[in-house]
Amino acid sequence: MSDLIQLLPDAIANQIAAGEVVQRPSSALKELLENAIDAGATKVQVIVKEAGKQLIQVIDNGKGMSATDARMSFERHATSKIRTSQDLFSIRTFGFRGEALASIAAVAQVELKTRRNADELGTLIHIEGSEVKKQEPVATTPGTSVSMKNLFFNVPARRNFLKSNPVEMRHIVEEFQRVALAYSEIGFSLMQNDMEIYNLLPGKLSQRIVGIFGKNYQSQLVPCEELTPHVNVKGYIGKPESAKKTRGEQFFFVNNRYIKSSYLNHAVSNAFENLIQPDQHPFYVLFLEIDPSHIDINVHPTKTEIKFDDERTVYAVIRAAVKQALGAHHVVPALDFSVDVNFEDNWNTDAQKKADVDREYSYKTFNTPEFKKSSVSGWERLFEGNQTFIQEQKRPVSEESEDSEVLTFSSKANPEEESSSFPKPAEGEGTGTTFQVELSYIVAQMSTGLLILDQQAAHERILYERYLRQLKLAQGPSQQCLFPPVVQLNPSDYELVVGLMGELHSLGFMISEFGNNAVLVQGVPADIQVKNEKELFEGLIEQFKNFKNELSLDNRENLARSLARKSSLKKGQKLNSQEMETLVGQLFACQNPNYGLGGNKTFVKLDLSSIHSFFGKSHV
Repeated sequence: MSDLIQLLPDAIANQIAAGEVVQRPSSALKELLENAIDAGATKVQVIVKEAGKQLIQVIDNGKGMSATDARMSFERHATSKIRTSQDLFSIRTFGFRGEALASIAAVAQVELKTRRNADELGTLIHIEGSEVKKQEPVATTPGTSVSMKNLFFNVPARRNFLKSNPVEMRHIVEEFQRVALAYSEIGFSLMQNDMEIYNLLPGKLSQRIVGIFGKNYQSQLVPCEELTPHVNVKGYIGKPESAKKTRGEQFFFVNNRYIKSSYLNHAVSNAFENLIQPDQHPFYVLFLEIDPSHIDINVHPTKTEIKFDDERTVYAVIRAAVKQALGAHHVVPALDFSVDVNFEDNWNTDAQKKADVDREYSYKTFNTPEFKKSSVSGWERLFEGNQTFIQEQKRPVSEESEDSEVLTFSSKANPEEESSSFPKPAEGEGTGTTFQVELSYIVAQMSTGLLILDQQAAHERILYERYLRQLKLAQGPSQQCLFPPVVQLNPSDYELVVGLMGELHSLGFMISEFGNNAVLVQGVPADIQVKNEKELFEGLIEQFKNFKNELSLDNRENLARSLARKSSLKKGQKLNSQEMETLVGQLFACQNPNYGLGGNKTFVKLDLSSIHSFFGKSHV
């Protein structure tokens, strides 16, 4: 019998290795950017076409390579970073495996141009599927230019698994941001389909953060620094009011290498305890300087996971550094000892504060204007020159005029209620059969007992199913904005919105591109009462990203969930009896009325037998 085990050809071995190193276009960009930085570049230019599927080109002004080095760089396990096994414990460069270029060349068409300063001519190498097609001298500028074309051209199955262009472009922007944040002293630019997305000049870290995320962050940054014998922490954190409900703007760098660590992220979140909501995430860009001998970066080919020999100490240092930064810059709320709370009674005397609170809780989601018939026209009385009209208009709507008469006719369907010694509930507080508890729960009377609804969970379920139907039929009603707001987005969110244009239009949003990563909101869904269209749209995108991180959903279901969560009734909103009854009716018209979006119950039933048992009575 012949032997079965044989050595794989280099081309197949490289394609297997590429499965770990090059998972999508952004993975290849990450490797090329890191090579440019390791080469000592002070200016890096990135050109992308069709979200990296057609072209990713990285041009740098680094040291360049000789003809021999250029050819050797595409061999597996060929690297200039390490020589002995001991070098693995003192790595400060990005690359050291020698697999990146070989893996990229195995699944794409790669063209390399490179020249050293001392050389008159550079070197051109063209490789397709690990096969060298051309190598010749070429006139080029000092530095290196690597063009990766037609990714996965020889692996069609892998290419079919790539996402849409907006999704892939969002991943490219995220990788670009990580490298650009780590090296603020290097100039970076990013072009997508001949349109400039970023042009970042060399500068301070704070300038780089503002250049990437926008001018809104300029007033939200708090410097953070802690120096210890074991680890040094430097960087910036965001103020508590800038915290968002979505992850994505949390960056940890260890020796300028971006890493992912839920354990260290918990240290920052713990430092923000009681300053932000539990479901919010603070912004931070923190750099850890530590002796390479105390960490192991050779955990995964992507090198985003790192092991520390003393992770608890690093956790404690980060937590202390963030807490100190919050306290030193007066971000933590402080007690005012100059005020004696025992003798303060401004709350009852300050009418403005009380009016603000009353106005805060007077908002109703379903309310429609109420009108009263008056014997004299309001316009005629307005010009009489007296103030009686103004005073009457200030009276509550529920008050009836002296000369008005209300006639009530009883029937089997609407029996006249008998007089009772209990006071009649005020308008908006329920009729007795339906009422609110703590402005959060709705209690409705049934023939068999009581029905208790969670008003927020119930309304979310109603809106979710409604928006799903609109997305399926692509017939969401829209209302135009009187003053259409311009929403400025970061490049990653802009690509996300562009990819969701069709679904947003189906829901009733009228969105158009406004240039320079901005969109114009010309209309919003007609069934949403909104005072700030810009806030609604930004909140929708944040909620969409939050669900995207937590759940594996398609865009339509995610968008329906996000808009339902954003536009639903919230706890603390007061409803009148008609609104409560409408909410109950709409809930039980849903396909799945039992559970809300988070899997929690929307209602519970309390039957008469349970009520009788509370009082020790048997149900008759």
